[in-house]
Amino acid sequence: MEIDAKLVRRLVDAQFPQWRGLSIRQVIPGGWDNRTFRLGEELLVRLPSADGYAAAVAKEQRWLPVIAPAVPLAVPVPVALGTPTREFRRPWSVYRWIEGTPALDVPDLDLTALAADLAQFLTALAQVDTRDAPTAGPHSFWRGAHPQVYDADVQRCLAELDGRIDTTAAQAIWDAAGDAGITSAPVWFHGDIAPGNLLIRDGRLSAVIDFGTSGVGDPACDLAIAWTVLDDPARAVFRERMPWDEATWIRGRAWALWKTMLTLADASGTHDPAEESRKSRAVIERILVDTR
Repeated sequence: MEIDAKLVRRLVDAQFPQWRGLSIRQVIPGGWDNRTFRLGEELLVRLPSADGYAAAVAKEQRWLPVIAPAVPLAVPVPVALGTPTREFRRPWSVYRWIEGTPALDVPDLDLTALAADLAQFLTALAQVDTRDAPTAGPHSFWRGAHPQVYDADVQRCLAELDGRIDTTAAQAIWDAAGDAGITSAPVWFHGDIAPGNLLIRDGRLSAVIDFGTSGVGDPACDLAIAWTVLDDPARAVFRERMPWDEATWIRGRAWALWKTMLTLADASGTHDPAEESRKSRAVIERILVDTR
């Protein structure tokens, strides 16, 4: 299904005529799970890019207003819920526009400050009331579950990457996570703490967006950024300011390893395979060195 500004124009005009006069322009890059369009200067429209992402719409509409007052940074504010049509058969959302630059696009970003701000946010998120909240499952792509749910992916990657990375060490990290059971009570997690979902203003983290894979469960999935983005000093600050035990960090390392090995194994399908492979190898080496 082609999702473009013309489609968004038709959807908005039909369902929200009060915004017919507002301009529509696509946000680039707009994310993988959703296509994002700016509606005027104060709003944005997000449309799920595939059926598997549609469940996140109702979840965000229901739970973002609960999360927002409990966390120290801005999160998306739902303004309206678009209904499926014959032309676009998925629900969609209108949100308030949040100013900020994705962390990935900020040159010379202070990673230690980012780690401190992010730790504060995730600690507050984990304290949000979990009553009736969605537990980890298909809607979160199993973020919030134990990383072993993706064991088949990891074993495939280990076979494909044999000779390209230290698969013995990688298997040991994965096995250690298997032995690190979840013993703490389930809490709110974000599920996709990645640079594109972290907005920076004046050099500091100001907003966290895209709660499509959020839910209640094990927060270890939100720790993967400690290895995928943060350097050694920033990782130390991040770990020091988070309340989780050693077993949670072991599972978090496994989440980082799973995602990065998957990216490396499938890098040939990206727009720049050589660069994607280089970055993935660097992250895997960081994980292995930190473990040693």
